[in-house]
Amino acid sequence: MPLKKGSSRSVVSSNIKTLVDDWKKDGSIGTSHPPTKEKAVKQAVAIALTKAGKSRNAQARRRKAS
Repeated sequence: MPLKKGSSRSVVSSNIKTLVDDWKKDGSIGTSHPPTKEKAVKQAVAIALTKAGKSRNAQARRRKAS
């Protein structure tokens, strides 16, 4: 199933769910074959964030209290 386009949190989480579900069926995510569910989820997060054009380390910016 193709991944959704967009960079919102809901689209990214939907893509992660899709990738993990594909891993459960086929045992592969794209061309990789993660041996455990934990590694499959990490790989799915990386793929979904890359598709959205985001970084895993990006954090929400907060206004400084004055």
